[in-house]
Amino acid sequence: MVRKSEINIDNEILKILKNNSRTSYTEIGKMLNLSEGTIRKRVKKMIENGIIRKFTLIIDYRKIGKVESLTGINVSPESLLSVIEEIKKIDEIDRIYLTSGDHTIIVNIIANSFEELDRIHKKIKNIRGVINVYPAPILEIIK
Repeated sequence: MVRKSEINIDNEILKILKNNSRTSYTEIGKMLNLSEGTIRKRVKKMIENGIIRKFTLIIDYRKIGKVESLTGINVSPESLLSVIEEIKKIDEIDRIYLTSGDHTIIVNIIANSFEELDRIHKKIKNIRGVINVYPAPILEIIK
């Protein structure tokens, strides 16, 4: 069983790593008044438990000439798993989220142009079981 203080420590570690995943364990330890070894063990445990799935970057794709879109996809319930399997095959789809909001699935697409983005949206629309596609190209990253 995880003690409340361990949860608080893990939350503080996550907050620091979310802000900058390159922060060293030594630096985190100094910030939290804990040893580097304690931080290393806590992070390792969070990785093993699937809390930390991967360390990654936030990229402003506009600055490297690409187009990013958060695209909602409505899917018939009986086709959900097969649609997910098909969209997993599309290389330009960076992330796939199953949601309980306005859309069944939301995907993050990284394309080389608006024309390519349009082709990807049409490809998704043509997958059996997809009801509709709702593109939302990212204009600017605020936070």
